[in-house]
Amino acid sequence: MQTKTKVFLGVTLAFLLVIAGEFAWIHHKNNQEMPVAKNPYEKATVDPDDNVFLKKQYPASPKDEKALIGKTVWVSAASQLDYYRYANHHADYLHAVGTLPGAAPLVITGVFEQVPPKSGWLVRISPGQRHVLLSFTMPNSSDPKAEYAVPVGNYDNGGYTFLTDNILFYDDPHKLYDYWGPAMWEHIDKHEPALGMNENQAMLALGQVQTPHGDKIGDRSVTYHNNGKPFTLDFVNGKAVKITADS
Repeated sequence: MQTKTKVFLGVTLAFLLVIAGEFAWIHHKNNQEMPVAKNPYEKATVDPDDNVFLKKQYPASPKDEKALIGKTVWVSAASQLDYYRYANHHADYLHAVGTLPGAAPLVITGVFEQVPPKSGWLVRISPGQRHVLLSFTMPNSSDPKAEYAVPVGNYDNGGYTFLTDNILFYDDPHKLYDYWGPAMWEHIDKHEPALGMNENQAMLALGQVQTPHGDKIGDRSVTYHNNGKPFTLDFVNGKAVKITADS
């Protein structure tokens, strides 16, 4: 009987030690500092430029485009659009005045259609069967009353295609992006590069014709052709840290 009692006590003691060990482990785990779950969005930063609302008109016919007559629009497709002298509903395609600079205001005076020449010219809007053009004045130019014309769409295969929504601002970009500050806007309006620019600002200042050297926007070098006077800007963390005038 005494032997059985000893065996029972030994088994009971071993069982209690196991239970005590389990409670000690649970207590240890419960009192450990719990790892904080990482918020996958915690470090995500949103570029304020991406939050700017840009109006769209979705024109489907020249009649829709005529809604712009008398209004001011601004160039978003910087240095992409050739423009021409205009007179009597006719654009002089063979003698381009230049390319429209970014953020330049245009006062729309008319909408018309014209068949472009078959050769001897260069334009960035597909010709189709005929172009749809806007006539306009440039209030900030040396001759604010002079009229010019620029193609913004075409008619082909029985239908119209317009790029107006992609090449123009319908609201003043100086107000849309007012948080860029007056100093940065001064550089953009002078069409000159500046340290601290982001890539959107550099495109408006120097044009969208560019050669990127890398795939990560904001952390790469970009060469802006700038109408034959190229600059290469080195961007780090979204800002230009070096400017090189290329020959």
